[in-house]
Amino acid sequence: MDKIESAAESRKLLNKITFDLTRSIVKKDELTRFWFFILIMFAGVGLWGWTIQFSTGLGVTGMRDYVSWGMYIANFVFFVAVSLIGFLISSALHLLKINWAKPVSRVAEQVAIAAVALAGVIIIMDMGRPDRFLNIFLHGRFASPIIWDVTVITTYLVISLLLFYIPLIPDLALMRDRMGKELPKWQIKLYTVLALGWKGKAEQYKIIYHTLRILMLLIIPVGLSIHTVTSWLFAATLRPGWDTSILGPYFVAGAFVAGTAAVIVVMYIYRLRYNLKDYFQDLHFNYMGKLLVFVCLVYLYFNINEYLVPGYKMKLADGIHLTELFKGNHSGMFWIVQLTGLLLPIVLLLFPYFRKPLPIAIISLIVMISAWFKRYLIVIPTLEHPFLPVQNVPVNFQNYSPTSTEIMITIFSFVAAFLIISVLAKLFPVIAIWEYAEDQGIDKKYLTENLKN
Repeated sequence: MDKIESAAESRKLLNKITFDLTRSIVKKDELTRFWFFILIMFAGVGLWGWTIQFSTGLGVTGMRDYVSWGMYIANFVFFVAVSLIGFLISSALHLLKINWAKPVSRVAEQVAIAAVALAGVIIIMDMGRPDRFLNIFLHGRFASPIIWDVTVITTYLVISLLLFYIPLIPDLALMRDRMGKELPKWQIKLYTVLALGWKGKAEQYKIIYHTLRILMLLIIPVGLSIHTVTSWLFAATLRPGWDTSILGPYFVAGAFVAGTAAVIVVMYIYRLRYNLKDYFQDLHFNYMGKLLVFVCLVYLYFNINEYLVPGYKMKLADGIHLTELFKGNHSGMFWIVQLTGLLLPIVLLLFPYFRKPLPIAIISLIVMISAWFKRYLIVIPTLEHPFLPVQNVPVNFQNYSPTSTEIMITIFSFVAAFLIISVLAKLFPVIAIWEYAEDQGIDKKYLTENLKN
């Protein structure tokens, strides 16, 4: 009798978990339709702006001979930074057997996939002749850091997709066989194809565990290289502000800050929108807050190092660059970014109250916005102060300000990232059903008893 009651309780709990974690897929209301309408509309406006740029040329942007990298490259660096969170949570924390991170890992992979995909798109949009993009692969030289960047971004995207997809297979089979009446036929067919004939056998689970472990190990060097190589695009020059060997770890530390903040924001939206308070608990936000404090402290160290060493020596070019940041045209943005994106979050998140869901979500959103402006400050001030004297050129060549076309295309990149995350949430559970059920003590046989043989 005890076994029957235990089995009944396990099935009841599994049904509840499945119902809760597929709510994002089943839920279709006016707010959902409005959200997708807004995203598609803004994406359309951004694509229209890119069409204008493609037909007219990069002259419609604020980029000129001196500032040849503008808002697009700042945006590219930001998305590459955010994508690194997949490596931190889905790999590093899992390999360290930190169990609280399991419900967060699929959110991290969603964010990573959206960010790294948009990083690639932004590079194409930054090109004056995107029709020549294939020449990078056909005629690229290994001596060019651009080739390194394209290679690691592509590799990281593939590994991130696999890390997202492989643990999803048992959930796809579960939805394939349990949700036939709630979802359209095309969606069930999609799950059937992607489930790869999953039957829940012990050998299949063993393959998943081994494959995931290999991918988690592989993504560590790739994840570190994706932002290190991006930093080399800057550090390989002799320009003040970029000419430093510490730019690699500095970029990686900053990436962890931006990525952690992005995951916290998405977690809070899922918790609120799909009523997942029992799954994204206060405990998870508390630990993510502590993680954010830790990576912010590491990033603070690199920030101090970035400015203290050249400030102490005060070479002519470095002095002009630092003066511009500390009390020049970019000083307002610089100090706001340092205070709101780094110092203030560290202080606030030391207190438990600010690590609760709503306060930490607001703080994380501010950190993300500051992280974007930080990338802007990395790119623009340096280019506005080249070594060669700027003389006999128009004023708009000396100073950079983005045009409406650039702003439209930049907005498109964020909207497209939101769209990718939203589509993934509408198609797949935002938390692994089988992993969560297993953590709750439900035997795998209850996950497989209704599957098609």
